[in-house]
Amino acid sequence: MDTLLANNLTLGYGDSIIIDSLDIKIPKGEVTVLIGGNGCGKSTLLRSMARLLRPKSGEVVLDSSDISKMRTKDVAKKMAILPQSPTTPEGLSVYQLVKQGRYPYQGFAKRWSDEDEAAVTQALEDTNLMELKDRTVDSLSGGQRQRAWIAMTLAQDTDILLLDEPTTYLDMTHQIEILDLLFDLNQDKGRTVVMVLHDINLACRYADHIIAVKDKTVYAQGKPEDVVTCDMMQHVFEMLCDVREDPLFGTPMCIPHGKGRCLIKQAQAEAQAQQKQTV
Repeated sequence: MDTLLANNLTLGYGDSIIIDSLDIKIPKGEVTVLIGGNGCGKSTLLRSMARLLRPKSGEVVLDSSDISKMRTKDVAKKMAILPQSPTTPEGLSVYQLVKQGRYPYQGFAKRWSDEDEAAVTQALEDTNLMELKDRTVDSLSGGQRQRAWIAMTLAQDTDILLLDEPTTYLDMTHQIEILDLLFDLNQDKGRTVVMVLHDINLACRYADHIIAVKDKTVYAQGKPEDVVTCDMMQHVFEMLCDVREDPLFGTPMCIPHGKGRCLIKQAQAEAQAQQKQTV
């Protein structure tokens, strides 16, 4: 199984540095989730790991090789990426989209084969899309569209999957559907999954390994129960919260402080009590 790591990695756009001197190693065969505040560099880091952004310094290493020195198709045979909110050409069917995942294996002397067809069929089956394969992608629900894009990455037949906010804009039902799918792919197929998530509680539920990004580098990394603490939430997200044990899964569960209807009821009760004392 392929390894993926970053050594002394510095990333940015123009004169702006987004990630500075970062070192990480992605655990093989596990689910890793990147967390952090908006604009902290999670997506930038993921893009660099997929060789979509050239480092200013340092290197991303894939299977002992500097990824910047590898051929594009060689990288695509080892690692697939699903960017944030991908767009589909109008009228493209699910089957046609998933076929795009086989591009690393095509070439002048290599045409569509039984192996390619088998990979596409397997990807459609893994994502429960066989019955929808002839539907146009733009006619699907949000969760179904996201499954179609994931199927395309699966058709690449890579050990590593990189996903940038795969649950963005999805309702709770579809979020769980997508995350359950990725969890099953990890458990049943041994795929290494790396993804960016905003929901800390879902990150804790599905991740084996969490990397919290702050101040252009890694603030903390490790198991969810070691990383997600009240102190981390305050420093990384600048938010006060309680961290309890999820009653269903035993993973950390963040309960943010802030205003809400319960505080209104509490204030009303205190006002009523005070009024009675005055009377």
